Amino acid sequence: MTDGSGGRDITQLLGAWRDPVLNRWIELVGEGVRGRITERELRSELTELYELVERALGGDDTAAGELRAALAEISRGRARQGFSPTETAIGVFALKQSLYEEVRKTRDQRAYSELIDFSSFVDELGLATFETYASAREQVIADQAEQLLELSTPVVKLWDGVVGVPLVGTLDSARTQVVMETLLETLVETRSRFAVIDITGVAAVDTEVAQHLMKTVMAARLMGTHCVISGIRPQIAQTIVALGIEFGDIVTKSSLADALAYVLERSGLRVVRRPVACGATTPHTPRNSGEARAEG
Repeated sequence: MTDGSGGRDITQLLGAWRDPVLNRWIELVGEGVRGRITERELRSELTELYELVERALGGDDTAAGELRAALAEISRGRARQGFSPTETAIGVFALKQSLYEEVRKTRDQRAYSELIDFSSFVDELGLATFETYASAREQVIADQAEQLLELSTPVVKLWDGVVGVPLVGTLDSARTQVVMETLLETLVETRSRFAVIDITGVAAVDTEVAQHLMKTVMAARLMGTHCVISGIRPQIAQTIVALGIEFGDIVTKSSLADALAYVLERSGLRVVRRPVACGATTPHTPRNSGEARAEG
């Protein structure tokens, strides 16, 4: 479409029918993106593409490269905004429909011979657009998965010198790596001597999960941190025994409270309940209640 009389003819047709074809193209695309892109933005976007199509069909190699680059940028934007592949592809393929409608309306016989080549040209652009969209969408999904991993493996400060790692769901190799990296970074920042890894939210513990826990504990030990695993429920305890899993000298506790009490004791602290005088009330303490505190 860039050489010979055919290329010049389709370029002339696009130029002659610019307003009706462009307006119809904007209308068709707008039906699928209504409410997510303003009409002004859409018109500016498609007007630029229309001009680049004209120049590319006229033999301008620079315009051809700019056209593909512009379509790639639009496709990446659609992927990030959550548009479907169909909604993205129609932004290109609707140009064919708008031109077909104008040909039928005007009954311009010379245009019919150009439609096949023009259709092939637009199809190539559509395929390139879809490939870019798919690649961008995969990257978006990968980024979201990484963000979810980070959010699902928080490391929180439980006490001075004590951090906790509450785990929920399945513990696999990828997640274990995130847990170790996050934990080690936090240990460097807080200089904590103790870490409580709570698996109350882990549905099941098998040999693979146990190995992942051991790796995390060993990584923390290399940083001089003593680890305690909490959340060992009766069902998990039975599974661990049945599978013959051994945690060695790693301290395990049935609950997070027990684990915290253990590490506080190892830190030279103990939790006591301070009685409140009869009849005394405070803005934060109900009558006849006690107050827990740690003593060194």
